[in-house]
Amino acid sequence: MSSFSDPKAVARYAEGPIKQVPGFHGLQQMAALLLAETIPRDGQVLVLGAGGGLELKVFASAQPEWHFVGVDPSAEMLKLAEITLGPLASRVGLHEGYIDTAPEGPFDGATCLLTLHFLSAKQRLHTLAELRRRLKPGAPLVVAHHSFPQAEDEKSRWLSRYAAFAMASGIPASDATNAATAISNRLPLLSPEQDVALLREAGFDDVELFYAGFTFKGWVAYNPS
Repeated sequence: MSSFSDPKAVARYAEGPIKQVPGFHGLQQMAALLLAETIPRDGQVLVLGAGGGLELKVFASAQPEWHFVGVDPSAEMLKLAEITLGPLASRVGLHEGYIDTAPEGPFDGATCLLTLHFLSAKQRLHTLAELRRRLKPGAPLVVAHHSFPQAEDEKSRWLSRYAAFAMASGIPASDATNAATAISNRLPLLSPEQDVALLREAGFDDVELFYAGFTFKGWVAYNPS
């Protein structure tokens, strides 16, 4: 994620997900609704991979009494998050770093959107376990990221669909194709079955798929009561 330290790349960041992630706004809205099923009116929420502040703004706007901790390794992205949040920033504490340096909580819920696909299976398991350790009993975790079959023919087909969506959303064909190639070559991709297994290995219960958009999948899972 070194490009996120480039101020120009950060400024363009907010434009990307809408054109690359099918149903991006719906994904954020669904995440907020899933959290609200169990989080109390004055809840505390941990948002890992919060840089840019897009989901923080959605969550804070939907729940005016919730407070948030946003964690991201990029100082530039956190600066953008503060700008994105505007007056909502008064209810958000922003922390530069990774899950190991995140506040201990315990939190009423947590999210990790469009982030875990940057991590290896071992790193994901560690991150998920540390997220669960910071949650109250029964608290939800909402995750969403690239997750699709990894057999070579299926992988190629799904990445072609990812590129087609990006092109249909206005991204130049060469950029969309290059992005699909970069995802294939640079990200430590896992299948949905592997992602679910990691959530369960980290100790989460009741893992449920709530979102599927071409190469992206999203789950809600719960810290055992």
